[in-house]
Amino acid sequence: MRINYDILDLQAFVAVAERASFRQAAADLFLSQSALSRRIDKLEDSLGVKLFERTTRRVQLTNVGETFLVNVRTALDGLEDAVLGIADLAAHRTGTVTLACVPSAVWHFLPEVLARFSARYPRIRVRVHDESAQDVLNLVLSGEADFGINFAGAENPEIVFEPIHVESYVLAMRSDHPLATRKVLNWKETVDERYISVAKSSGNRTVIDAALAGIEKHPVILCEVNHVSGVLALVEAGLGVAAVPGLSVLPGRQDGIVGVPLANPEIKRTLGLITRRGHSIAPAARTLFDMLVESLVPPAPASP
Repeated sequence: MRINYDILDLQAFVAVAERASFRQAAADLFLSQSALSRRIDKLEDSLGVKLFERTTRRVQLTNVGETFLVNVRTALDGLEDAVLGIADLAAHRTGTVTLACVPSAVWHFLPEVLARFSARYPRIRVRVHDESAQDVLNLVLSGEADFGINFAGAENPEIVFEPIHVESYVLAMRSDHPLATRKVLNWKETVDERYISVAKSSGNRTVIDAALAGIEKHPVILCEVNHVSGVLALVEAGLGVAAVPGLSVLPGRQDGIVGVPLANPEIKRTLGLITRRGHSIAPAARTLFDMLVESLVPPAPASP
């Protein structure tokens, strides 16, 4: 059956059913009685049934009309809830934001921004996936995450990459290591150290291997683990040193690990906010995204 009536027809039907009067229902809806009658006639013609028994003295629902009234009330209530729900989302009163990011971002970028976001929008739930760079990229591409913080994706044509931070790699070691007091270290000065590294499948390992491809003597890796957190745990235990992103070893750590900048070559990576090209994100996610941009992107230099 083709539906050729509108919401106002259904509202008119409910008003007449509740008032049992065309005159009172018309007054409630600010319609003339003739206009209200035309709406009910249109609805009955569309359905092919009589919804009311009408006499000069009273208006009464038919059996079919009584059943239809229950269904229409349910439908109108559901529609109202849906409309109010959309309004809530647009006004940031409720909803969920899903963010994918590399683990270092969880520790160093997100806490302050998420605290301000949560204080401003307490009913919005934030779901954070802290994953490897490739997994972060896949979550954004698949739409499972609204956006991501990643150092991979800049070359992907399906991704919009907005740089937010450039970090250099450092040599992580215990504070009692003989090299811990150095201001900077050349790679060739560290080749005899016992190196701990992330696995070859890691994005960090790819960055390091590519940068060191042109140097004559490479450090020997004696132990591999899957994540930087595991690497640092082994460094803390005194098993060796490790080349890691600078954000992983910021000053003031409680575990006594320090990071000394590495040079010749200096290895850097750029973290960015990533979104799917051509896809808009929900209002709440856009707000969190903008807050991160505001907090993390360096301000443009002032004009002379």
